Amino acid sequence: MKPIRIFISSVQKEFATERAALRDYLRGDALMRRFFEPFLFEDVPAADRGADKVYLHEVGQCDIYLGLFGNEYGFEVVGGLSPMEREFNTASELHKARLIFVKGAEDGAKHPKMQALIRRAGSELIRRRFGTSAELLTDVYSALVQVLEDRELIRTGPFDAALCPKATLEDLDEGKMRRFILDARRARGLPLSETASSEDLLTHLNLLDNGGVVNAAVLLFARQPQRFLASSEVKCAHFHGTVATKPIPSYQTYKGTVFDLVDHAVDFVLSKINLAVGTRANSSQAPVAYEIPPEVVREAVVNAVAHRDYTSNGSIQIMLFSDRLEVWNPGTLPPSLTLKKLRHPHGSVPWNPLLAEPLYLTKYIERMGTGTGDMITRCRDAGLAEPEFSLTDGFVVTIRRKPEQAFKAVGGQDTTTQPESVCATGEVTGEVTGEVRKLLIICHGAMTRKKLQEALLLKGEENFRKLYLVPALKAGYIEMTIPGKPNSRLQKYRLTDAGRALLKRKN
Repeated sequence: MKPIRIFISSVQKEFATERAALRDYLRGDALMRRFFEPFLFEDVPAADRGADKVYLHEVGQCDIYLGLFGNEYGFEVVGGLSPMEREFNTASELHKARLIFVKGAEDGAKHPKMQALIRRAGSELIRRRFGTSAELLTDVYSALVQVLEDRELIRTGPFDAALCPKATLEDLDEGKMRRFILDARRARGLPLSETASSEDLLTHLNLLDNGGVVNAAVLLFARQPQRFLASSEVKCAHFHGTVATKPIPSYQTYKGTVFDLVDHAVDFVLSKINLAVGTRANSSQAPVAYEIPPEVVREAVVNAVAHRDYTSNGSIQIMLFSDRLEVWNPGTLPPSLTLKKLRHPHGSVPWNPLLAEPLYLTKYIERMGTGTGDMITRCRDAGLAEPEFSLTDGFVVTIRRKPEQAFKAVGGQDTTTQPESVCATGEVTGEVTGEVRKLLIICHGAMTRKKLQEALLLKGEENFRKLYLVPALKAGYIEMTIPGKPNSRLQKYRLTDAGRALLKRKN
């Protein structure tokens, strides 16, 4: 990024010490030197040019004019004006940003022309007064931080509330916003009508800033969020062993809105872990249990998406090993929380509050900071070890796997010697994938795509079709009830003889 040039005015001896101190401070401070480059007239090497041409040229080249007004007016040149007033006039004419600092609380002892200049400057912009050099440095620092905030080069508020400079309303998907309204009305009673406009929704959720869209709006509703926020993606990997090794057996990078990221990532994990299906003795729908409760997986993933640091170039990483699930995000805990407090009831302190609210309205997350407590309780109830929380170069949730617990939940006894009433699926090789086998096991009679997906507790339709439904159809293990009309709203799916034979052979 090109440095912001600051022209530090006043060549009279009165402020020689202050000018040098300002220059050294701006070049030495970690934040200031990242963005600003100060200019002092006395730093210019000797040249065959008039002094007035040099300093007026530099005013024209600068981005900010910083004027120091004291008691002296300085020697007068063209038109009875001092170099300092000529600098100020040039900066004003060229519409440069002007920061004026006046020494002393009273102006009675100042040169009459300096008094007049101070009055004129006061009628055009806000001046700041200082007494000592230390006060001047503090005031200049505050003013320049405000410049950086106004130019959106730094922020002091939440990232999700900051304006996304390259995004416009046209980059948001009206269909996604319409579906959100319907979902939020059903889930939490969103007080907007089904016919509310996109602008009404964005205004209600505080996702507009002077007509522009903020980062949260992009993450929630953009057609291509990663076009503006490249690292807002989730990387999922499945390893057969206990360490990360290459080649990776299964690897996916998911993009899309935060809702898409959560659904795809959760479905990825559920497609790889073991599933137990019990008998239909008490219901037409056989009981289903994953070795890790889906609610725990979802909570770990949605917390990573909602609370990550979106200013980081890192992506969320979800790694499934033979003995554990790890969910890593580039973030940390807020100052009020510790790893110990996280395991007990605590207040909700979202890093991205504007992002958290829509996730709450659609029941992706809960308020009141109950998420980690629910994960602990559900793991304990499922016979699993409690989740582990740690801080490394990010925040990590680790969930230990224990496949046999799923079978106990639906009446089975052991993963290797299962009764015929209980079937298990995992990541298998050979003629059928684990995803397809899961689909065959839960398929009972003729079922719609929606019912099949719900039976597997999956959210993402695209993933379900790609990993489960289409491969099973192509392999001939299931068939359509209306094959001549594949897109019929009445379409259902049922096992074929080949599918039933496969299940019988595998059981």
